[in-house]
Amino acid sequence: MAGVFASAFTFASASAGAQEAATTTAGATPPAATPEAASAIGPQHAEGGLNDIVVTARRRAESLQDVPVAVTALSAETLERYDMTSLEKISTQTPQFTIGRSSNGSGAQLTLRGIGSSSTSIGIEQSVAVVVDGVYYGQGRVINEGFLDLDGVEVLKGPQSLFFGKNATAGVISLRTADPTSTPEFKAKLGYEFRAKELVGEFVGSGPLTDTLGLRVAVRASNMWGGYFRNAGVDKTYNTTDIATGVTTSHFAPAYDGDNPGNKELLGRVTLVWDPGNDFKFTVKANGSTSKNNNNSWNYVPFGCVGGTYETNPLIKCEKKFQVYQNYFPEDLAGTNPWSRDDGALYNKYSSWAVTGTAEYALKDVDITWVNNFNRNTNQWACDCTFVSSSSAAAPSTERSLFHAFSSELRAQTKFDGPINLLAGAYYQKTHRNHRQTGSFGNVSDSTAPAEYEYLGYFKHSETHGETLSAYGQATWKILSNLEAAAGVRYIHETKDSYLVQPYVNAALQFLFPENKTIAADQTFNNWSPEATLTWKPTDDVTVYGAYKTAYKSGGFSNSGFVSAGTVPSDVAFKPEKARGFEVGIKTKLVDNQLRLNFDVYSYKYTDLQVDFFNPATFAFITTNAGAARTRGVELEFEFAPYAVPGLNLHGSINYNKARYLEYIAPCYGGQTAAQGCNTVFQPNPDSPAAPGQDLSGAPTAVAPRWTGSFGIGYETDIGTGTKLGATIDTRYSSSYLASSFAHPLSGQAKYLTVDGTIRVKFDDERFELALIGKNLTNQFIVGGAIDGPNTGTTRIADQIGFVNLPRTVQLQASVRF
Repeated sequence: MAGVFASAFTFASASAGAQEAATTTAGATPPAATPEAASAIGPQHAEGGLNDIVVTARRRAESLQDVPVAVTALSAETLERYDMTSLEKISTQTPQFTIGRSSNGSGAQLTLRGIGSSSTSIGIEQSVAVVVDGVYYGQGRVINEGFLDLDGVEVLKGPQSLFFGKNATAGVISLRTADPTSTPEFKAKLGYEFRAKELVGEFVGSGPLTDTLGLRVAVRASNMWGGYFRNAGVDKTYNTTDIATGVTTSHFAPAYDGDNPGNKELLGRVTLVWDPGNDFKFTVKANGSTSKNNNNSWNYVPFGCVGGTYETNPLIKCEKKFQVYQNYFPEDLAGTNPWSRDDGALYNKYSSWAVTGTAEYALKDVDITWVNNFNRNTNQWACDCTFVSSSSAAAPSTERSLFHAFSSELRAQTKFDGPINLLAGAYYQKTHRNHRQTGSFGNVSDSTAPAEYEYLGYFKHSETHGETLSAYGQATWKILSNLEAAAGVRYIHETKDSYLVQPYVNAALQFLFPENKTIAADQTFNNWSPEATLTWKPTDDVTVYGAYKTAYKSGGFSNSGFVSAGTVPSDVAFKPEKARGFEVGIKTKLVDNQLRLNFDVYSYKYTDLQVDFFNPATFAFITTNAGAARTRGVELEFEFAPYAVPGLNLHGSINYNKARYLEYIAPCYGGQTAAQGCNTVFQPNPDSPAAPGQDLSGAPTAVAPRWTGSFGIGYETDIGTGTKLGATIDTRYSSSYLASSFAHPLSGQAKYLTVDGTIRVKFDDERFELALIGKNLTNQFIVGGAIDGPNTGTTRIADQIGFVNLPRTVQLQASVRF
């Protein structure tokens, strides 16, 4: 990525022998990272020694060791070794990158270097952008996408606005799916994970159809008869009072008896590549996915409470266990709420499809790339949103959200022999979000309302139509043979037209949530984001770099918020988020290409950091802009592959990061007293009503450990004719942090050390393989995000509900190539 720099994190190979070359996309499908391309970059050794990884972080193929970008590159081999088929699994191999899965709102909280976006608003696009085959996916719900048959993943750290656009203030996760092979290749895989009782099958077929046309088909299906989390909910009965008749009715809601999430998934992708010669290539990728869980909030664990029990249900202990407490909808209400099931069961259903077309034309002095994409996803769920089998508040809720986007990007890159080369690009995107949600609230009903609304407290509807026009360019100047300067800028013009309304509210609740009060916002944003980089290579094995970078994330509208009596547009329409700062570093290859040492230092200031706040007492959502935050850090990374022991690879990193609010008058967390810091006034905008606030200046941002690190060993060796044995161990360390964006003292995550490991035996010259894959073998309880518990904070500080990562998993896997 032009104009960006930092150290390259290269533990991508944790295994035997050599790393496979990996590439990343940044707006287009890059040239394939073939072994020949890797050899052209640096010396290769048949046994032992480091291999180069090819990346396109600056929109051209470069050695990972040379490119001035802070990037963790995971090869196809590494991804397959640890069965990294989701963003959550990828995050377990990347220090400083954390994902907190959420049931509602955006669907996830992605955090990198202590900067991320709250999960409770579907209108907030993530500060960590996700890019698939060059196409931007900004919604947190992209974690519901299953990723199969990947050719490589790159995690680019820090602001990446120049090439990745409007919403990459904290970093980019770039995934590249595999293309057709030049010769026929077929492989099948069958795996069984013991904890979740999950059976997974995968098939890939690839090869040429004609001399100019290649095809690749990949399919994966899975079924889970158990789950990762035990649902220990208890039967409950709660009452509703009919406001029309005054009659009170009891409703019995049985506990779910089983484990969550009980996932069923089907994924598929078809790739066609037409390469007629004449330096032209056209690629089409069409993919679809569907998944269904038996609980949309299957990882919501009450883990931090005063006195150790939950405020609204003292029978529930707040413990750091892989255990949740949720119930079916009441039997007499099952199927009455919109999008609820007739049997009252909880669920989450996600489906998506996308088509991407990429045209590449290599002229004599210019490479032209044109990428077009259309993608659509639907997410629907039914939730017991008390999360703790509470009978004191009825919270059966349902939701259906639809999102679709069209984008087109055209880019031209010169390749003159002279010292100056240019890149120019234009980008267009059009999006539409349609969000609808229902919920019971206040223990009321209304027999005079339409049948589907009788037991609802509210029904809300929100839409946003967005349009983005952007242009960017960069110039690189080879000042000397070993000194290069690069400078570029991106311009963004964006509009978002939104509204939020509650078409139905029970009459008893309209003092709190007015019916048919519409909050609308027509927003326009304009931004210039420049950056500059200087790269010096005193020798072929040493790269020194420094860069000044800026980034921008557009403002938006909290579609999943509420319209309360005092809501004004500024409560749900929020301002853009911006970043600026620098990185300097050095990358080296030492000891005759056996040792890689990389070191970098960075400092970035974020202004108007977008933070979403959930008031647990009123169920009100308010999106705020923190005045300023800063993240500063140091990263040291290494990889060692000795010639003396072919097949051995050692790798690791040590990272220090300090992420703090510089100035932020924030809402108080639930139940916070004046003595605990709730002693100022929170008023994000002049037209907003004043509310109790706290001064978080100097407090840590959410999920921002000071120290993280990793260490891994991989080894593979021949143990017989055509037979190989391989083993890997990878550890990841994190110091403690607060999971809450509002410094809630009970949201603390203790320091932890995870251990992943694999054992593989390959037979018949790698045609057959049997593997045992273990992840989080230390069974660490890790919170990737937290919210105040609903209906808590009335008599004490609010209880904490954590978005908890997966426990220990062990999978047996068999595969065959033919």
